[in-house]
Order: sequence, then structure tokens, then C-alpha cells
Amino acid sequence: MLFYTAQRLVLSVVIVMVAVSILTLMLHVVPGDPAVMILGPRATPELIERTREAMGLDRPLPVQILMFFANILRGDLGEDVFTGRAVSQIVFEQLPYTMILISVAILWSAACGIALGAYSALRRNTWLDTLSGVVSVGTISIPAFVMALYSVLIFAVWLGWLPAIGAGDGFLDGIVHLILPAFAIGVAWVGYIARIVRASMLEVMTQPHVRMARAFGLPDRRITRSHILKIAVLPAVTLIGTGVAHLFSAAVFVEVIFARPGIGALLVGAVNERNYPIVLGAVLITTCIIVLATLISDLVVALLDPRQREDI
Repeated sequence: MLFYTAQRLVLSVVIVMVAVSILTLMLHVVPGDPAVMILGPRATPELIERTREAMGLDRPLPVQILMFFANILRGDLGEDVFTGRAVSQIVFEQLPYTMILISVAILWSAACGIALGAYSALRRNTWLDTLSGVVSVGTISIPAFVMALYSVLIFAVWLGWLPAIGAGDGFLDGIVHLILPAFAIGVAWVGYIARIVRASMLEVMTQPHVRMARAFGLPDRRITRSHILKIAVLPAVTLIGTGVAHLFSAAVFVEVIFARPGIGALLVGAVNERNYPIVLGAVLITTCIIVLATLISDLVVALLDPRQREDI
């Protein structure tokens, strides 16, 4: 288990390095000079050149990437080109809003998806199972930004039940402002989790240990809880771990639509302004979180499933 964990940690570091390197290449492909964006079109060529030198943009691309990683090892993610503030400070100010949004979306979608998938498996081939399948596939096919727009239209504009803008002031107000964004991000994952839990439960229900438990006369409720559902949720755990990246990408659109603070809104503004240090710092931190979530999900599955421990 320790060797497996160390192997996964090394792979995670490599993934982060590759992701940041690819992002750096992509940023240089985007049209527009960051120095011109900062100084404006009336800046003199000399001032633009000095700004490019201060930002390190006059150096070869491999050198820029190596310098960025060297600064990371020193705990320096750079400075915001507009305000001069540390990038790490700006990113960590916005990160809690996005993490709370994603965490709430994961929790409610996992709870509803597991319950819906388990109920569909236990009532398979009934009209309730068919209805569950239609609803699941329907929610999966709707993008998060479309769900966010219709949530604002229905619950905020037409009905006036919930606020649509901002993150709220205070704990209770913050929860109220969190309902619509968390719903928009998590509703598709209810369908994903429900379908994978249903398929996994139907497979586990045919396993020899389940038939043996029934032969010994154990109650169906105990068999479902202890021998079927415990194994059937393992694919859902893996799905949630790998789905954190999709939730972050959905949060970008949702935070803009709901005018919420967070990493998504920060990234959109930084990309529009060609603020490279903010983009690189925000992507680096979110990539680390995504890789960490995948690592944790793999370790949880390995701990819960004896077959995985044997493979390790």
C-alpha cells in the first residue's frame, strides 16, 4: 500500500508539471501582447519592451517554464501585473468560494445519485426504474451553464424564491445564495452517479457471496446494505474523484452567470486581461486539487475493496 501511494504521488507531480507546461504553451498561442494589454495602445515601444522584460516574456519559452517551476519551489507564484499583489494571496482569497460550491454540489449529488441508483436496481424493469433512467439521462445531457441560466430564469426571475447574484453576507445568507449554483453544477452528476450505481448493483447482485447470503436466510435489507451497496458504490467514488476536474470547469461558467466570487470568475478576468501570473497560479492550484482528489479517491477504493489491496 505504501509503494502504491508513493507511486501515485510521483505520478501526480508529473501530471501537475505537464499540465502547467501545456498551459504555458497555450497562453503564448493566444493573440495579444500582455504588455500592451496592461499599458494600453498608447504606450511607447520602449515602455512595452521594459514591461515585457519585467514579466520575463522576452526570454525563450523553455526558460520561462523552468523559471516558473523554480519560483514554485520557493513558494513564489509571482505578482499580479495590475495590482502588484502576490498571486498566491489573490488565488487563496477566491479559492474557498469555489471549494465550498464544489463540495456542496458533490455532497448533494452523491447522496441523491446513490439513493436513486440503488432504488432503480432494486426495482429494475419497473416503470419507476424506467422513469429514473429517463430523468438520469436527461440531466446528464444538460450542460451546467444551461442549467444555471434556466435556474436563474425560473427560481429567481419568475418565482422569486432564491437570489441569483453574489455570494451573500453571513452564514445563512451565504447558504441561500449557494442553492442555485450548487444545483446547477451538481444536477448532471446525479444522473451519472445513479446510472453507474445501478449498473454496479445489478452486477454485484449476481455475485456468489450475495447468493450465499440469501441461501443462509439473511434479511434482504441487510444483504443490500452490507453485501451489495458497499461494493456497488466503489465505482461512484472513483467517478467523483475524477469528476472534480469537470466540476471546476463547470464552476467557471456558473460563477460568471451568478456573479459569484471564486476561481472561475478570477480565471475569466485574468484570461481577458492576459494576466499570465494569475492564470498560471490559479491553474496550478486547481490542478493540484484535482490531482489530489483523484489520488484520494483511488486510495479510498483501495482501502474499501480487498481485491484492490491484493492487486497492490
